[in-house]
Amino acid sequence: MKRWVLYFIAISIIGFDQLTKYLVATYMELGERIVVIPDFFTITSHRNTGAAFSILEGKMDFLLIVTIFALGFFIYLIEQYRHSNKWLTVSLAVMLGGAIGNFIDRLITGEVVDFFAFQFGSYHFAIFNVADIALSLGVVAFAILLIFTSEREVKEK
Repeated sequence: MKRWVLYFIAISIIGFDQLTKYLVATYMELGERIVVIPDFFTITSHRNTGAAFSILEGKMDFLLIVTIFALGFFIYLIEQYRHSNKWLTVSLAVMLGGAIGNFIDRLITGEVVDFFAFQFGSYHFAIFNVADIALSLGVVAFAILLIFTSEREVKEK
């Protein structure tokens, strides 16, 4: 797959992620909620100083270092497999975009802007953002591809 397509995917995710976070941070007060679907989905202005599900809260230096290594690893794998496995490299480009989106927040403000909030009955799912969606989808796609694609197929494609 062409290099520019993969990096365009990542840059598009970063742009959409940063735009949505900017809108939430600029036009909503922290903690403010906009009900989209009552008792199910709200846009909620929230900040997270940790990683997914607020794990490693307050460990910003560690998260920044891990992200730098992850970004390097994603780029290495994209370059390694871009001629052989299109879907594997697309999943990596999606993860790259998501990782950079949250990295930008952590680097500039020390916290990540989250805003998608879902509840299922009395259960409230962790609040998340566009970058989190990209990371999650990329990881799931990557895992599925690794499970169902043999090493020989990866090299032959």
